[in-house]
Amino acid sequence: MALTMAEASKLSNDVLLRGVVETIVQESPVLQMLPFIEVVGNGLTYVQENTLPTAQFYDVGDTWAESTPTFTQVTATLRILGGDADIDNFLRTTRSNIQDLESAVVQLKAKALRMQFEDTFINGDTALNPKAFDGIDKLTPAGQTVSMGPNGGTLTLDKLDELIDKVRGGKPHLLLMSRRSRRKLTALARAAGSGLIVADRNQFGQMVEFYDGIPIAVNDFIPDNKTVGTATDCSTIYALQVGEGAVMGLTAPGGLTVERVGSLESKDATRIRVKWYVALAVFNTLKVSKIVGVRD
Repeated sequence: MALTMAEASKLSNDVLLRGVVETIVQESPVLQMLPFIEVVGNGLTYVQENTLPTAQFYDVGDTWAESTPTFTQVTATLRILGGDADIDNFLRTTRSNIQDLESAVVQLKAKALRMQFEDTFINGDTALNPKAFDGIDKLTPAGQTVSMGPNGGTLTLDKLDELIDKVRGGKPHLLLMSRRSRRKLTALARAAGSGLIVADRNQFGQMVEFYDGIPIAVNDFIPDNKTVGTATDCSTIYALQVGEGAVMGLTAPGGLTVERVGSLESKDATRIRVKWYVALAVFNTLKVSKIVGVRD
């Protein structure tokens, strides 16, 4: 069974852990929607569907042509994401009447964890950092990539619709883009007067914009300065489905954990460790697509 982090946190009685998960999830549109599979072991080997078999009509006596789907065997290895938070005992004792110092320090560590995950979710590349996992930019194949041109180009609604149509088996569950791209999309929809963009509240009470019924999410780690041809001011927009047979997170049993390491020998402080054994899997390459070369 796959659960989002928000749902999994409801099963925990650890108040500190639930606080960490809520801090991470509330500020991350990806983690609000992305379900996770618990993996027993250090990774998961799965078969990734690439192309479907074909079928055709025949006359009596025709020779039948054989057609089979194609697959790729992929292994996603769990990676260790985390950090230590030290709470000074003197400050905790003397300032506890003003603010819960432990909660404040751990929440900041949780935000750092969320930011690192969101960065890796987009830009992760094991060729550059073998300690991390591959992100969706690397996992999206060339056949699922829409180009704005050899030197990039200004976003159009037609190109965005082409991106959406690249995702098969239903509409994407999420459109991921930079803040600049979101502003451009909003301006395009406003100029068209089509009413394609509407706003509504999500389960966390946050206002979310929808394009043609698809949630629009901003990721601050999608750069606006990529090089495409001669242009150096390009960005990327991603469309993806999440869930079984699509894009899913992988996690060790128990998911994200908060471990109280205890008192330190070298200084008068107590250490709390926030850690997560995590990875990303794309079970079907037709469930993710991207536009490259999006200029302002």
